[in-house]
Amino acid sequence: MKKLPIGIQTFADIRDKKENYIYIDKTDIAFDLIDRGKYYFLSRPRRFGKSLFMDTLQNIFEGNKEYFEDLAIYDKWDWSVKYPVIKIAFGNVGSVAELMGSLTKALDDNQKRLDIVCEKNYDYAICFSDLISKSYERYNQKVVILIDEYDKPILDNIINPQLALQCRDILRRLYGEIKNADQYIKFVMLTGVSKFSKASIFSGLNMLDDISLNKRYGNICGYTQEDIEKTFIPYLQDVDLEKLKNWYNGYNFLKDDVYNPFDILLFISNDFLYKNYWFETGTPKFLIDLIKQENYFLPNLSNLIVSEKLLNSFDIENLDLEVILYQTGYLTIDKVIEKRRGGIEYKLRLPNIEVKQSLNDVLVDYLINRPAQKIKYQNDMYDALCDAQLDDLKKSLISMFASIPYNNYSSNNIKNYEGFYASVIYIYLQSLGIEIIGEDVTNKGRIDLTVFVEDIIYIIEFKVGKEDALQQIKDKAYAQKYLDHQKEIYLVGINFDEDEKNIIKFEWEKM
Repeated sequence: MKKLPIGIQTFADIRDKKENYIYIDKTDIAFDLIDRGKYYFLSRPRRFGKSLFMDTLQNIFEGNKEYFEDLAIYDKWDWSVKYPVIKIAFGNVGSVAELMGSLTKALDDNQKRLDIVCEKNYDYAICFSDLISKSYERYNQKVVILIDEYDKPILDNIINPQLALQCRDILRRLYGEIKNADQYIKFVMLTGVSKFSKASIFSGLNMLDDISLNKRYGNICGYTQEDIEKTFIPYLQDVDLEKLKNWYNGYNFLKDDVYNPFDILLFISNDFLYKNYWFETGTPKFLIDLIKQENYFLPNLSNLIVSEKLLNSFDIENLDLEVILYQTGYLTIDKVIEKRRGGIEYKLRLPNIEVKQSLNDVLVDYLINRPAQKIKYQNDMYDALCDAQLDDLKKSLISMFASIPYNNYSSNNIKNYEGFYASVIYIYLQSLGIEIIGEDVTNKGRIDLTVFVEDIIYIIEFKVGKEDALQQIKDKAYAQKYLDHQKEIYLVGINFDEDEKNIIKFEWEKM
């Protein structure tokens, strides 16, 4: 069998016949892009195959025909024409000096590869412009520009707005040279995780065709279910494909649900061990900081509808948590909703078990810095819910809230914030992979949490103070929505005390 291309983003290495690696053919999509347009932008989460796709494009334009035998583009492309390619990819950047060093190296590397010399003591933007025009003159062909991870210097510093803005301004000046060189350009593509507004970073590059949510290119990155069942099935003997799908599939960009390639390759390599492979490659600390800063009501993540702002990105000065969660891959599109008055909205969801467990584990760790206790609370809660042992659930919740460090409450009004307590319980349950609906809509109001465990449905209401939470569930007939589900239904009212910062009343009834 062919080898797994774990960590390999170089197209030539993967397609080298001596190496014999698996390659999922995306060259039909590459040909379609080249054939239809000139300027493109693509946003996808990290480790989704963006860099490999960009390297594939480079090899196509450079006319490296030997790597494309048996691929979709082989008989469609004129391999006798070779284009000069300028390629820039950013690494880790922690300061303006590091960004300038990274830029200088990238420009130097392109000059050497293309055998072109920019003027001495050049300014980086002027050098970039010089590189484009001189490449056109030297090779008598229009130039291809590929910029991978265009936003990395900004995202690396997103929790330091001043530094992020400095990086943005440097990049904006660099990218602005692309528009000025239109007469020399054959093709341009920029990829990244985030989609900053055009006014924010692209400075006039309004001709970029954003294909991030173009259904035609929805499968440009990632593995489809068809890829799994055709190419990878020999590597997945005795694997429950439905379980595999629940763990790692679920990312949607308006075409098929797709897998993160990184997950599938490491799952096979690790003898079918279900782990959080993709999530472990980077903890989104800035997301935790934003959630903490905004007192975000986390149950909203399970039933979230956003406007077309999802398409319009975010700016450093105005970070939008839902948009960041989507663009970084922690939320994905569930469905598109056409509004009666025109326009569309997007219903978002957590894509799969890996993200659901991992993201909420990180949030739990933010609250409780004792891993051994965290696991015990999770296990106890899960058992109590499965067995409908509500008194045991009450004891676990009281112990868990008692373990939250005092400084998580101090210097703010969080102890008075009903959503905080609901959020804590929500993330614990989500980290177990339990199905939950937050702010569950009924014809009488909204249920704080609806929890589904095996053949049981729990309808939960939270209150800070003495207002009767259980009575509200009954008065508003919240359970009526689920009476025809043929499942046991439990009504649970939980009250918290702002001084004790814990549960003072826990009542329940079985329907």
